[in-house]
Amino acid sequence: MVCQRPWVHLIPVNPVKEDGLSPKSRKRIMPDPLTEPPAIDPIYEARVYCNIPSRTERSMEGHAPHNFKLVSVHVLIRHGDRYPLYAIPKTKRPDIDCTLVSSRKPSHPQLEAFVRHMSQGSEAQMDGTLSSLPRFPSHSLCEMGELTQTGVVQHLHNGQLLREIYIKKHKLLSSDWAAKHLYLETTGKSRTLQSGLALLYTFLPDFDWKKINIRHQWSTVFCSGSCDCPMRNHYLEEEQHRQYSLRVKNSHLERTYVDLAKIVGIPTRQLRASNPIDSMLCHFCHNVSFPCTKNGCIDIEHFKVIKTHQLEDERERQEKKLYFWYALLATHPLLNRTVTRMQRIAEGKKEELFVLYSAHDVTLSPVLSALGITEARFPRFAARLVFELWQDAKKPSEHFIRILYNGLDVTFQTSFCQEHNKHSSKPMCPLEKLVRFVKRDTFSVFNSTNYYDACHRRPF
Repeated sequence: MVCQRPWVHLIPVNPVKEDGLSPKSRKRIMPDPLTEPPAIDPIYEARVYCNIPSRTERSMEGHAPHNFKLVSVHVLIRHGDRYPLYAIPKTKRPDIDCTLVSSRKPSHPQLEAFVRHMSQGSEAQMDGTLSSLPRFPSHSLCEMGELTQTGVVQHLHNGQLLREIYIKKHKLLSSDWAAKHLYLETTGKSRTLQSGLALLYTFLPDFDWKKINIRHQWSTVFCSGSCDCPMRNHYLEEEQHRQYSLRVKNSHLERTYVDLAKIVGIPTRQLRASNPIDSMLCHFCHNVSFPCTKNGCIDIEHFKVIKTHQLEDERERQEKKLYFWYALLATHPLLNRTVTRMQRIAEGKKEELFVLYSAHDVTLSPVLSALGITEARFPRFAARLVFELWQDAKKPSEHFIRILYNGLDVTFQTSFCQEHNKHSSKPMCPLEKLVRFVKRDTFSVFNSTNYYDACHRRPF
């Protein structure tokens, strides 16, 4: 969640919340297995966010009428479970082991082989500083922000699931696949590089380091060479002001922070700045008791208050358009590159058939917003957003897309394909609708006709 440039940093609005018994109790704090509650429940939302690996996951990826051929897949992932980015002052850090041990749960049948393979790889091609990053986590006490074993296993599961669908069923890549068939890009954090490698290891027909070429992306919104956008910065600042305004009006939330600050023994402002939710989420996801001090213990009620506020913030964010406008401008470079690749493949090019972007919550969240998928949950650990490109075998010049979020088909939740769903018998969206949205309709929102103008003049 730490961005490498201040103008693309979003104030964290993670759905990070807790559940459990008194922190003095050593009993497990993880609730019962997932069942969708009738109303929004902060405890349930926390379990969803943790995304503890399960073999029972169902997905809708790869579903299409029999006369359609899958021609390319573009995947945007959030890194897996990680150690906190922030420490709560004057409390003991959660005791989490970041070494990879196959006998420790959660595990995966290919975990040991993954470690062996990652220990090799001298022939790998990686941009810039990526080559100096570790390829798997290995600290007995996790470092701040380090990918955990849970995080590795989450993406081993993701890769295995996508392999069953795209490789074994749809033959997207053959056994003699070449480097030109892949496009791989990650931010410069070890957790995103390692997450991408874990997914690729179980996804590819044969993981061959000589064919792996991973590009470094410095921006968390993957804007590459199109990052100069003053209006994007403006809308982000306005969105942050909206968040701040909502927070200061919530007296219950403020009393909770005051109480937490007293427990920890620091000023309220310092406590708030340490983003305690981030650390407590780690306690929750790993069944580690919440921290205590001589002044008392942080408990689940504190987190229910904070989560309730976060849910209110999410609702208001959808009602006010500031984040949506930010998202349209922030994600256009990435979406434009995705659409351009799809157009080239639709024209017959047989390169970059599988694209993987390994990223952060502040990457996925604005993409979801820009596409108009307003009902989507905040990106959980190891979240995946998939764009599928299909060719009509009966009419080879016609191409269609499907968009899936964590295995759910959200194609017709998008702003550009909602109407098409009412008039079409095909469970897909014409490629040209996505092209028109990205290359034209996005700018009309800002009374502009191109990205530069939308970025450099105030429309309202």
